[in-house]
Order: sequence, then C-alpha cells, then structure tokens
Amino acid sequence: MLEVDKIDVFYGDFQALWSVSFMIKEKEIVAIIGSNGAGKSTILKTLSGLIKPVGGRISYNGVNLEKVSGDKRVGLGIVLVLEGRGLFPGMSVLENLEMGAFNTAARQRKNETLSLVYEMFPRLETRKKQLAGTLSGGEQQMLAVGRGLMSKPKLLFLDEPSLGLAPIVVEAIFEAVDKINKSGVTIALVEQNVHMALQLANRAYIIESGHIVREGGAQGLLYDESVRNVYLGIEKTS
Repeated sequence: MLEVDKIDVFYGDFQALWSVSFMIKEKEIVAIIGSNGAGKSTILKTLSGLIKPVGGRISYNGVNLEKVSGDKRVGLGIVLVLEGRGLFPGMSVLENLEMGAFNTAARQRKNETLSLVYEMFPRLETRKKQLAGTLSGGEQQMLAVGRGLMSKPKLLFLDEPSLGLAPIVVEAIFEAVDKINKSGVTIALVEQNVHMALQLANRAYIIESGHIVREGGAQGLLYDESVRNVYLGIEKTS
C-alpha cells in the first residue's frame, strides 16, 4: 500500500532522516518505535505532506506522492492524527469532528461516519456541544482520533496516541485502534508505550538517530532480548 524508498529529510541544516526505507501492507498495523528525537514523528509528517523530503520516493498505491500536497493526500485517504491532538479548543466537539470531513468524499458520508464515531466513542456524543478545550486529556484524544476518522482514512497515521493519558484511558484508545484496523483501515502507529504497540501491531520498525536499524514481526521484536532491554526496560533474568 505504501512504499518509502530512501528518503532524506532536513530541518534547516540538520538532517533528521537518513535514507529511510520501509513498507506498509494493506490492512495491517505497523509500529514505528524508537527513543525521543529518533525521527518517528518526522516520518509521519513527511508521509502526510507536512514536510518535504530532499531525496527518495514515496509511493501510495502506485501513486508517486512527490507532487501531491498534504490536503490532496487526505483526499487519497492518507490521514494523520498529530501528537498533541491539534484540536480547535474554542470550537465544540461536534464542530471539531465536522472539520475532519472537509474533503469531498468525506463530506458526502459525514452523517454516516459521525454515527460510527459516536458508536466507537460514546462520550463524544454526550459532550458534542461542549468546547473541545474543556475536555479531559483522554476525551481530547478520543476527539482527535474521531476527527481523523471523519476524513474517511484508508491509511491512518497515529502519533503518540497514549501520551500523557491514564492507563485505563490508554487501554480504551488501543481498543479503539484495534477496532479501526479491523474495520479495514491500515494503520501506522508511533507510540511511546512500546509494549502495547508491539502487542497490537503486525510488524514494526525501529528507528535510531534517523536511521531504520531493525524491522520484523511485532511479536518477535516484543520478545527480542535487545529490544526488551533498550525499549521495555526488561533485563534478562538468570
């Protein structure tokens, strides 16, 4: 579904990604894990069209995305839920959700999709007239994911969806991610909770200092000794 071939990305003179290559197959969940500052969010922003690579190629269902703007990528079904949620705090829950359905295909099915979002996150329906900025952190994350779903994604990028949330809310968010994937949406997940990300994902890539250094089946990486030591804080017991 998505093929990334040797992309290089800079912030000014600083190179953030070095010849990064990977692929995402249709209807799978791919986790991208690594330490803070490794380049995980930069990958998602580049794939979404927020950052332009200086080299390499990104192909989505056979389409070269080099000259496709970010808003046009949303129309193709590529949707990013940003770290920090990026909500409009002075607008209501419903208004925020409606903002997600701005592309033509999404607008035509807005009411249908809204019902599905409310079914997945019932709390949003009970708070639909409430200002987004007054919601709890967990409710705001539900709203951010819901707004992403309103864009009718085929490929959904989630950037740190559990950041700053209580454990019980994290479980609810991950259950929602699993349901979204089982509905047919392909997902790329950047997540600080490496253990839960690897439990949920089909495959994973590990990035360090802007380089992809490992890849493989998520379950295999979850029980890999070096991964457990570095990213899960679990040392081998004798």
